Amino acid sequence: MTLSAVQRINCEVIEGDAIKARIFNIQRYSLNDGHGIRTVVFFKGCPHYCPWCANPESISGKIETVRRLSKCLHCSACLNDADECPSGAMERIGRDYSLAQLEKEVLKDDVFFRSSGGGVTLSGGEVLMQAAFATRFLKRLKLLGIHTAIETAGDAAPEKVLALAKQCDEVLFDVKIMDSEKAKSVLNINQPRVLQNLKMLVESGVHVIPRVPLIPGYTLERSNMAEILKFLAPLKLTELHLLPFHQYGEPKYQLLGRPWNMKGIAPPDVSVIAPLQQMAENAGFRVTMGG
Repeated sequence: MTLSAVQRINCEVIEGDAIKARIFNIQRYSLNDGHGIRTVVFFKGCPHYCPWCANPESISGKIETVRRLSKCLHCSACLNDADECPSGAMERIGRDYSLAQLEKEVLKDDVFFRSSGGGVTLSGGEVLMQAAFATRFLKRLKLLGIHTAIETAGDAAPEKVLALAKQCDEVLFDVKIMDSEKAKSVLNINQPRVLQNLKMLVESGVHVIPRVPLIPGYTLERSNMAEILKFLAPLKLTELHLLPFHQYGEPKYQLLGRPWNMKGIAPPDVSVIAPLQQMAENAGFRVTMGG
């Protein structure tokens, strides 16, 4: 007798509960991380150090504790323990979830997925740092008929990238600095491997949407965009997301006590972005601004 889909899922819950992932945020009702209304799961830990990162709390793979001074009563009762803090000033960033626990959390939003054509997007940090968990988790969601996506820089072993991507309905794939030496020295990204992985996914039939962050001093250059479009041309992709730089992450750096390398850098004006958008459209892409 063969197991039903439900029975198979239940078996996986039992077998898979030992594996856990470290998550620092679950964002509900998102409209910018894939189609429809989505729940975005942010995985903690990233091997890259993009100066413009808007989620500095994602970089370390460790659970961190921060104190919000605006809430602090200076009562000494908490002893810097988030569990004991009476005002909620102490906050723990990061929590470990089993497959079953995380599935339970995202399924709270199932009605929104079904009504909007949305689903679950795994982001970070870099989800590939916890690829074994993420691959099994997305497999479970697909068995339940939930649309799945990941956001990734694609900088990992090809077999790891492909195994995870095969469980996705779409892959939002970041393409940043095209110059290999600059990508390595500034971002700690192996750009040749990233580009090879992107090409591999497309050739494997994975639905890939390239995303280009437009960052002053780094990627907001016609030459960089020209190189990106030249690389993408043979892949026959039709959709491209442009992500203009913003300053939304600055308060997080202050909270973590870390320097914000982009302090004082103004978000690019539409007049600066427009030529790059036109380049992409001239190359045949349907451009979405902001993802």
